[in-house]
Amino acid sequence: MENFRRVRTTDEDDGKPLPFINICPSVVKMRVKEGSKIRNLIGYAMSHMLSEGTGQIVFSAYGRGVTKAVTCVEILKRQIGGLHQVTKVQYKTLQEVWEQKGPNVHQPAPCLTVQKNYPSICILLSKEPLDPHEEGYQPPQSLAPIEIGKRTFLSPVKQCTAKKRKEK
Repeated sequence: MENFRRVRTTDEDDGKPLPFINICPSVVKMRVKEGSKIRNLIGYAMSHMLSEGTGQIVFSAYGRGVTKAVTCVEILKRQIGGLHQVTKVQYKTLQEVWEQKGPNVHQPAPCLTVQKNYPSICILLSKEPLDPHEEGYQPPQSLAPIEIGKRTFLSPVKQCTAKKRKEK
């Protein structure tokens, strides 16, 4: 493949509807990519979930972004609490077109077309109850405080102010 370069990548799954039933039309769709910053994703999702009009949000990712999407969902569930979740796992098909590179191409080969299947995930979080019989459903977690040994954990705000400064 060192003699070829990728010309374009097309997503065969673009325009497909979300794999969930009974979602509201005003659902917020978050596309998580490999380079997305978790802090930015959580901030945007929190602002929408805490507003009165929005009750549902969908996180979708494929490839290396799947773990980042799951991390965002778990953080959001802990910060807001009482969220119902439905998870759908599937494959996403991408088609890549490669052509031969270099100025001295003696025998121009036809373009190569490669189809790749990537694992993908779609996670629906909702404030309103969802169908518990739907495949991939998780009820809200009860977040009772758990004391682990003798350790006490400070909130992030208290940790920042509690740090000692070195004196010179």
